[in-house]
Amino acid sequence: MAMWIPVTLVAGLLSILLFLKQLWSHKNYPPGPLRLPIIGSAWRILIDFSQDTFIKLAKEYGNVYTVWSGSLPVVVMSGFEAVKEAAINHSADFDERPVTPFFEAIGKKSGIIFSNGHIWKQQRKFGLVTMRKLGLGKKGIEQQIHEEAYHLVQAFADAKRQPLDPAIPITNSVTNVICALTFGQRYSLRDEEFLKLRDALKTFVDGTATIYHLLYDLFPWIMKHLPGPHKRSIAARDFVADFAMKEIQRHRVHEAVHEPRDFIDYYLLQMGKSKRDPTSTYNEENLVQCIADLFAAGTETTTTTLYWAFLLMANYPDVQEKVQKEIDNAFGSSEFFSYQDRRKVPYTNAVIHEIQRSRYILLFGVPRQCSKDVNIFGFFIPKGATVITDLRSVLLDPKKWETPEKFNPNHFLDKDGQFVENEAFLPFGAGARVCVGEQLASIEIFIIFTRMLRAFTLQAPEGVKRISEEPIVRLTTPPCPYKICAIPRNNGS
Repeated sequence: MAMWIPVTLVAGLLSILLFLKQLWSHKNYPPGPLRLPIIGSAWRILIDFSQDTFIKLAKEYGNVYTVWSGSLPVVVMSGFEAVKEAAINHSADFDERPVTPFFEAIGKKSGIIFSNGHIWKQQRKFGLVTMRKLGLGKKGIEQQIHEEAYHLVQAFADAKRQPLDPAIPITNSVTNVICALTFGQRYSLRDEEFLKLRDALKTFVDGTATIYHLLYDLFPWIMKHLPGPHKRSIAARDFVADFAMKEIQRHRVHEAVHEPRDFIDYYLLQMGKSKRDPTSTYNEENLVQCIADLFAAGTETTTTTLYWAFLLMANYPDVQEKVQKEIDNAFGSSEFFSYQDRRKVPYTNAVIHEIQRSRYILLFGVPRQCSKDVNIFGFFIPKGATVITDLRSVLLDPKKWETPEKFNPNHFLDKDGQFVENEAFLPFGAGARVCVGEQLASIEIFIIFTRMLRAFTLQAPEGVKRISEEPIVRLTTPPCPYKICAIPRNNGS
């Protein structure tokens, strides 16, 4: 027994020396919380976890700092200048996505969001081109969005002024927009498969937004065998993939080579054109993941933004009234208006932008990975390091916004009441990894928001002075569940 004591002491001493050597070799990395063996410095986030945790860390360690996830460095860029330097000025150096165990399990290194290199470049380019081909205006995806806005208005009307939680009706409409885009059709709310798809998408997002995600990346060999939200999230992704595959097979049977109608049609057409190209990445695996990416990125984000929007209109009746007067004057009784018509309603446009700014729906931007050794602001960032561009800190940067903590549509208006852009408005990211669905989301939010406020005045239920604006803090930050009353307007459409 006694002979093991010196062996244990030597092993412990060697471990300490190895750890100190690692600390010394990383001395040029940006500063950050104390790094401990095995768990790194993630403990610092967990003991004070809130939507402002990363902003607080930036105040303590600077706008470029390091948090260690186990033995892996995660460099956080905070504030507009730091994010601009990384995401825009060094865009090509940070255009990779980290291949963590959890991202690999849900993304398969394919599609658009979780792929890298040639696969990512080809799939992303196809996605952007196809979005444009699917078109805007009366004959394009805008018509589908108007149809879903109509169904959402009907769902609110059916409540007959009684308190309603708008979460599910919003989710139904937004999910059906993605269905129309990818599958060429909308689904009845009585369709059991559609309801399973909707619920699977929620399960998927909820599972990625928990501490289990971090634990999976730290201890994958253990977490793969333990139950929890992480396993449910992976299973939900597989359900979405199976749903997509069934639709792909249906499209193959009813092939529309000459008149492609949706994302799958265009992708199958591209697969046919690229059969003899040895560099082609157009295949069913990437198609399935692209569809999963469109649903994952296009439902939760837009749904949460609209969920915040309706809450804020109920809490700020003066803002709501100004929006209603403006859209009444601009559109009258016209049933169809275009996203391009947002120029006619500068105040409404400003309100929508301010909702997205002040109630950013993610805790931070989607992580990237450094593709080579880079020096930024005098700090060394090694190849392979995970990089987080903290978009929340950009949208709340006091150097770029007059009243960053307040809901203030004047952030996007000049002295004459005309809409003005702000370079720090980056809810969809920036640079090479900017969200492919940015325009689609913007069109959805504008049309659905405007249609709803033409039809209703949104109010807190009787006896509720003000709806709580406290968010649920996870990787996404939706409001706590709430109910509102939709009061029909005489000139609503």
